[in-house]
Amino acid sequence: MSSSLALITGGNRGLGRATALALAADGSDVVLTYRSHVREAETVADEVRAAGRKAAVLRLDTGDADSFAAFEKDLAGVLEQHWDRTTIDHLVNNAGHAVITPLGETSREEVKGLVDVQFTGVYFLTQQLVPRIADGGAIVNLSSLLARVADGPWSAYAALKSAVETLTRYWAIELGPRGIRVNTVAPGPIATDFAGGFLRDNDDAREQVGQGAVLGRLGTPEEIGSVVTAVLSGRFGWVTGQRIEVSGGFRP
Repeated sequence: MSSSLALITGGNRGLGRATALALAADGSDVVLTYRSHVREAETVADEVRAAGRKAAVLRLDTGDADSFAAFEKDLAGVLEQHWDRTTIDHLVNNAGHAVITPLGETSREEVKGLVDVQFTGVYFLTQQLVPRIADGGAIVNLSSLLARVADGPWSAYAALKSAVETLTRYWAIELGPRGIRVNTVAPGPIATDFAGGFLRDNDDAREQVGQGAVLGRLGTPEEIGSVVTAVLSGRFGWVTGQRIEVSGGFRP
């Protein structure tokens, strides 16, 4: 991957940060986006540069599809300035958030916010950027174990992740003639700031949830980042339209 360039949404923390660093270690340059916390994003970019790769940072609200055309123009400027090119090789649709949605207690605004980021944002950002993905490139959409395992009041979030997995299969067909592979990586429980960091900050919750995996523990962001990196690489060159779960064998 010595000459590859990846765009990662939500690359300033958690799984996005881990993916950016894993890609850099594997020889890829990185453009990472953030919605807020610009200092975090710049710190990740500095870590990528410390690994000997180029990095750039752009602001993007993946819940605001009306902003995507302007974002593409910003991206074009960054590509020309820093890489003297017009395309990226890889797109990682990572940005997202989670909201519990118990039936009977959920507002339309909460569901709309999830839809805007988890589905509409993924769909229309990818549509906007597909012309800028080089032939032979790759897309990874982040899903979740919760799309397969029903557990807790996450119904809307999980349903939207299932929808993204369906998009993945259709996009693999549509983009196959250009040699662009499209896959889903579905993490299991990880101790990040997901859902307010309830696993990261609660020892009892980490132990209890980790017991659901046959490996007996939670995963780490670095383990997800390494899998995303591998799926993007030529090592997975004949894999497309697939859901790859990284969950330690959680409820097989």
